Order: sequence, then C-alpha cells, then structure tokens
Amino acid sequence: MTTPAGSGTGFGSVSWWGLSPALDLQAESPPVDPDLREDTEHTTPELDVLLVGSVDGRHLLRTLARAALWPRRRLHFYVLENNLEAVARHMLIFSLALEEPEKMGLQERSETFLEVWGNALLRPQVAAFVRAQADRLARLVPEPHRLAEQLPWLSLSALKFRERDALEAVFRFWAGGEKGPEVFPMSRLWDSRLRHYLGSRYDARRGVSDWDLHMKLHDRGARVIHTREFRRWRDTGVAFELRDSSAYHVPNRTLASGRLLSHHGERVAARGYWGDVATGPFVAFGIEADDESLLRTSNGQPVKTASEITQHNVTELFREVAAWGRPTANHGTPEQVHGEGPGTAPSPEFTVHFLPLGSAQTLHHKSCYEGRFQLLYVACGMVHLLSPDLGACVAPGGHLIVELARYLVDLRQEQLQGFSARVGELARAAGFTPQNQDRPSETFARFYKSGDSACLRSHAAVQSTTPPPGALVPPSVQPATPPPDALVPPLEARNPPPEGLTQPSEGKTPPSERLKLPSESRASLSEVQAPSGFLCAVACESLGHTWILK
Repeated sequence: MTTPAGSGTGFGSVSWWGLSPALDLQAESPPVDPDLREDTEHTTPELDVLLVGSVDGRHLLRTLARAALWPRRRLHFYVLENNLEAVARHMLIFSLALEEPEKMGLQERSETFLEVWGNALLRPQVAAFVRAQADRLARLVPEPHRLAEQLPWLSLSALKFRERDALEAVFRFWAGGEKGPEVFPMSRLWDSRLRHYLGSRYDARRGVSDWDLHMKLHDRGARVIHTREFRRWRDTGVAFELRDSSAYHVPNRTLASGRLLSHHGERVAARGYWGDVATGPFVAFGIEADDESLLRTSNGQPVKTASEITQHNVTELFREVAAWGRPTANHGTPEQVHGEGPGTAPSPEFTVHFLPLGSAQTLHHKSCYEGRFQLLYVACGMVHLLSPDLGACVAPGGHLIVELARYLVDLRQEQLQGFSARVGELARAAGFTPQNQDRPSETFARFYKSGDSACLRSHAAVQSTTPPPGALVPPSVQPATPPPDALVPPLEARNPPPEGLTQPSEGKTPPSERLKLPSESRASLSEVQAPSGFLCAVACESLGHTWILK
C-alpha cells in the first residue's frame, strides 16, 4: 500500500546485494572431523554449504580468499536464489573474480567488480566488459561440455531445462540483444522507484537520506558511511564513483528484472528496477576490515569512507585469489597453510552448484541432499523458507547462520527485536539450538543442530511456505507492502494473474516457470520488454497505474 509518505518498502522485491558483512564460511562451519584429518593423505575432507538467498557471492569470495588459513578441504557451495537474474549475476561476478591476472590487472578488476555489483550506471568500458562476458556465458549455458571445460568451478546440472533457457535469455539481454537506451532507462527507473518510496517526502529527500544515515545506519554500527556518498547513491544509484561523475551514464543491465503490473485494469509484464533504494551496497564490504587502521577515527569522524574501505577489501580479496598457485611467502603453522609446493599459494578445490528455483522445501526428498550440509546460511529476505524440511538437509552437528534485518532502515527497533525473536522460533522449530555466545551478534543469528533434532521434523510449529498471520518479515519477503505492523495482501494475492502469466513470488520462493506473456508463451523472464509489442515500466511500483514508454 502506498501512502502520502511513500510505500515504506525501500529494500524492494529483488535483492542485488547483501545486508551484512561478508563471512568466512569455514570459520562458521563445524571443525574438520579428527578422524578425517588423520586420513588426509588418502582423502581430502569436504565442506558442503547451502546458501539460501546469499545474492551477491560475497561470502563465497571471502571464504575462497581466506582458504589458505585453514586445513585443506574440498568446498562445495550450493546456492539457491529466488530469481534467475541473481544466478546470472553470481556467474558474472565469479567469472570476473577468477579472470586470469594476465588478462585483467588487479585494480581494473576490483573497480569493474564494484561498478557492476553496486552502481546503477556504468562507464562505457565496463559496460563493454559486461556485454562481452554476457555473450560468452550465453553461448556456454546451453552447452554443458564447453561450460565444464571453460568454467570447471561451475555446475548448472541441477537447474531445470526451462531455467537454463531463461538464464541464457538473461545473458542475451545483458549482451545487448535489445539495443538502445530506452530498453532499460535506468536513471528514470531509479528516480521513479525513489518517488514511489518517499511519496510526499521526495522534495525533502536529502533530509530523509541524512536522517536514515545518521539516526539509523550510524546508530546500528555503519558509522563509516559518509553523508556525501550516501546522498549520491540515493539520488543517482551510483555508490562507487571511482572516476569523474560524467563518466557514468550507461545503464547497468544486470540490475534489471521482470514483474507483473496493473495497467488499465490488465496485467502486463514489464522490466524495471525493483531493488534497494534505502540501504545501499556499502554494508557488504564497507563497514568492517581486517586492517584496523581503516576504521580509525579523527576528532570523532572516520578517516576512511565506506567506498574506500570497500575498494580496499575487494582488492585484497582479488589479490588473494590471483595468488593461487603462484610463488608466495608462506606464514603460519603447517596446519594453517597447506600449499601445493614450497612457497606456493594454495589453490582451493571448490564447486558452485546452483539449485532450482523454489526447491527449498523439496531438497530433503532427494537422498543426496538429506543430512548433507555442514553449514546452512539463510538471508533475511528468505527466512520464511526456514522450516523442518530445510533443516533436514543439515547434518547433525551442523551450523545455521541467519542474516538479521539490522540494516533495514525501514524497520524500527522494536520491529528488529520482533524479527530476531521470530527467527529464533523458526530455527527451533526446524531442529536447531542457539549457540552460546558471550556477546550475541546483532547482524547474524547462529544456531547448531543437535544429533536428536531430526525427530522434530514431524512436529513442526510453523508452515514452511508462508509466514503465519502477524509474523514480522522484512520488506524483501513481502515487497510492495507496508511495514510489518500494517501488513495487507499485495495486489497479486488479491487478484491472481491470468493463466499462463507468472512472476517471481514475493512472499515465498518463486516458481521455476519463466515469466510467460499472453502473446508469446515461450518468452522468458528476461524477454518481457521487447521494443515492439511490450511495455517498459517507468513508474516501477505504482499498483494503481503504470507510466509507460512505447
């Protein structure tokens, strides 16, 4: 519901970046079994991690960059998202991070990553890189043998064929299959999204951004975010301005996604920007650092901004990745550093598996997933999927990490506390027990699964598909709705779309069917806005009307 003060749902219905700092997943997982450690001469211990809604790959990148600090393990990351655009961004980000150092320098790689990941507008050379990589990936997705040969770390075998077809269509759109600036007018889409979010407060948007920054983000621990960079991002969508501002003018197509809107009483499919306009991408890499000097203050003010800290952290991550298999100075005990040879940086064995959309509640039906994972990570926008069925996929003694809604500026303090309490209820119903911590984190809730918790599956206290009435869920779970204290069913729930036209479900995991148009049943989610015959949503989230470009 939209009020004169705006929609109050700044996080949107699609997540493009995380709302928590990057984690080293090996540090969060149970230690290696001593019996397996003694037998490492014959076999390498494995770590299986299931990530539900991790969105941007930050946890995977940090885990791989710090792999040399841990005993050698074969890492398997199973990623489950609620839209194929997020899967495509994962693939693009990892292909960039693992690019050969001879092809792209460290600084260029880190700057390209920051722009593609967090900016609404790109420099022309970065946009050209996105088009080239998207064209390459579009040709690899339908050819499994070539994909395995060129990207051995990637596995799409679990995806359904129609999902792979839709994934290819997403890459085709990124590669410029539909040309012209009006195909995805990012600046107008961003401004329209902001107007809908702020309502009558739009003219005072600078004051609103200052209030959200100083009274919410700063008070919750993100003091390094500077007023100037936060205002710039709120106004233009450009979070990381690494060059002159005039250089950023090409729309970032990787932030596009599809949605059903109401237009003159009919349901129409449109492509637009439905992501975050409230918090920003600064939290993931920009508020914590291993180098404490980056966080020091002078006269009570941080000496480094969140953008500078983000660039430093990302550069260090890529530096560690680029050093794999190359001569380096090993430091630490033999248990901490396991290289491939004397003075050689280790190359971790890892695979990223993408799971079908909407499979969170059915994974346990497959014997290969039941009790398999040592670590389960659930983002705050996917908490409604935490259930006994999903918990059955975690091995006894395994750990659970749930991202809390600490940095959602639309939630008040009492709502944050209610959300944390609800997370605890869901985790206990799924068979997990809170970990004992001297100082509980306000950003993550941590649990473990005891050996006798499997019996709790048949006595679940919650339904796994939808939150119970009155449950406090973040805006990404129920987008385009008012805050949790005044929840109302979205328009799609009151008026189901016509047969053959589907969209990603915003209160639960979306179906794996692609978005189908009435005039072309085989159209994919990324093809919902062809220049001749379909519409481009400019007023992104207006439920009563939609402004369109012919």
